[in-house]
Amino acid sequence: MSTAAAPRPAGQDHLWSVEEHLEDILTTVRPLEPIELQLLDAQGCVLVDDVTVQVSLPPFDNSSMDGYAVRVADVEGAGEEFPAVLEVVGDVAAGQADAPQVGPGQAARIMTGAPLPPGAETVVPVEWTDGGLGEGPVTGMRASSAAPEGASGQVHIYRPAKARAHVRAKGSDVKAGDKALAAGTVLGPSQIALLAAIGRGTVRVRPRPRVVVMSTGSELVQPDEQLAEGQIYDSNSFSLTAAARDAGAIAYRVGAVADDAETLRSTVEDQLVRADLLVTTGGVSVGAYDVVKEALSHVGDEDEAGSGIEFRKLAMQPGKPQGFGSIGPDHTPLLALPGNPVSSYVSFEIFVRPAIRALMGLQDVHRPRTTAKLTADEALTSPKGRRQFLRGSYADGEVRPVGGAGSHLIAALAHADALIVVPEDTETVEPGTEVEVVLLG
Repeated sequence: MSTAAAPRPAGQDHLWSVEEHLEDILTTVRPLEPIELQLLDAQGCVLVDDVTVQVSLPPFDNSSMDGYAVRVADVEGAGEEFPAVLEVVGDVAAGQADAPQVGPGQAARIMTGAPLPPGAETVVPVEWTDGGLGEGPVTGMRASSAAPEGASGQVHIYRPAKARAHVRAKGSDVKAGDKALAAGTVLGPSQIALLAAIGRGTVRVRPRPRVVVMSTGSELVQPDEQLAEGQIYDSNSFSLTAAARDAGAIAYRVGAVADDAETLRSTVEDQLVRADLLVTTGGVSVGAYDVVKEALSHVGDEDEAGSGIEFRKLAMQPGKPQGFGSIGPDHTPLLALPGNPVSSYVSFEIFVRPAIRALMGLQDVHRPRTTAKLTADEALTSPKGRRQFLRGSYADGEVRPVGGAGSHLIAALAHADALIVVPEDTETVEPGTEVEVVLLG
């Protein structure tokens, strides 16, 4: 369970900037404590310590081809007309402990990944030989079980091979003592493969944060259910749960909670057992039925020193009303987002995603940003004193607005891969202007 420091208080009339609110979140949220996990359980987690290679990879010289291990001098000058004829002294299979000695005039049949036998200096691919059949070049070996005699007799070799051809050298991938992975690495499939290859069965990581997402509103109905008059489908809890998983969290979606303060307070308390971070959407404005504000404004004031949720107004659009604080005995951080679909999603990207990445222990918690030339049919307008985040489509250094500025226009969100940032002191942005862009892809 995460433990959050207390958020800093501010006056009720204070208009928070985006930076102030984000800084308060990131200075409050603490990275989760490290734990030791089995490799597959560590997927998506952040490595806490540097990992040093204990055993070189590969751990021994081995063949990269199916063929014959030979001495260089014995195949020098070999050709189609005058092949080198060598005595086969046995097989060397992958995982075989005792390999036959290869002396002058001898060859050992060797399989891909098998250790280079003593005395051998190079590997000749089977396609350069007659495979011991005496009938000209072959395309492959016969199975050992079907033709055990292939490990003996003679082999004709039709091409020479240079020293250590088709041999993977010991330590050619990584050597003992090398740094395999640095602390702070997010463990994906290739990193887990490397850890397994160097013999690490467990690894010390910060676990993926458990994020509980819940939406509020008596008007909300679950998808696939029948809508009644005045009802809408709950999309926010789905979008934010998916966004939390995309950020690296283990996310749990709670069905929409009706506009009842006691029910919401009870639901939040029930979810604390499985939450490192709680995210609510809806009920944070100034309406008579803004239940999140009613239920959580004073939660923890009497029971938990340093706990409590503060509701704020931010100088941004969309996403002016926001809530942040901590709740419960472990001071679990809670972010309360607006209920309009675009407002909640933009708020997630700007505030919640960085919080999740901070819980993971990552240093870079933000989406990448760039500048792009605005491509639009007309100038963009933005309210003075508000930082506006507009949905956009970015490609080849240009960005085009997608949909209007309304915070309820969710259809355009599905076609956006960027947010166009209009600063607080800018009221008009002309086409062709260089603008800041947050890349969502």
